[in-house]
Amino acid sequence: MSNLKEITNVVNLCGEICSELEMSHEIFGEKFYNTAIRVKRLSDLDDVLPITISERLITDMELTLGKQVSITGQIRSYNKFLEGKNRLVVTVFVKEISEDFEDTKDPNTIFLDGYVCKHPIYRNTPLGREITDLLIAVNRSYNKSDYIPSIAWGRNAKFSKNLQVGDRVQIWGRMQSREYEKKTENGEVESKVAYEISISKMKKMPENNAKE
Repeated sequence: MSNLKEITNVVNLCGEICSELEMSHEIFGEKFYNTAIRVKRLSDLDDVLPITISERLITDMELTLGKQVSITGQIRSYNKFLEGKNRLVVTVFVKEISEDFEDTKDPNTIFLDGYVCKHPIYRNTPLGREITDLLIAVNRSYNKSDYIPSIAWGRNAKFSKNLQVGDRVQIWGRMQSREYEKKTENGEVESKVAYEISISKMKKMPENNAKE
């Protein structure tokens, strides 16, 4: 039987490798590397998404720039001390990788089953679009959790703005990279990139399932 925690966090990506492998960490002699994958959107834009992969998955594969791959994995997050503060770092932890690239209409899909862990923030864009920012905690093995920034739009934004901390939700959508500008303490403006889930469909799970 599949581990239930494995199916609460599923990511499928099809795209091309767009950065060199960089050593991330080593656990019990197993090395893990960071790189990035470029995934096409339905629009003319692309998402450039960070991935973390074990050396054991690419023993017989050259993960060179421009190589087209299909990936299945999970969204992982961890805190990293950067610029004097703890920052939430989000990446795709690769479980399977294949050179059998599929030119699909849905090259970027996610499914998450988790819990609202921060009060939703509802707002309007300068163009009048409704948005609700959510932080979803998804449990995994060894009593760990991943905290995943997510954005709901339109009617999903209206629905999710009334969610409460602790509510269990299931969401479907895609992982996106979003550039934004942030003013530093000395007044300079820096360009940064956020990684988050753009929600296309969501539902609140019944209260009696909240502690499954």
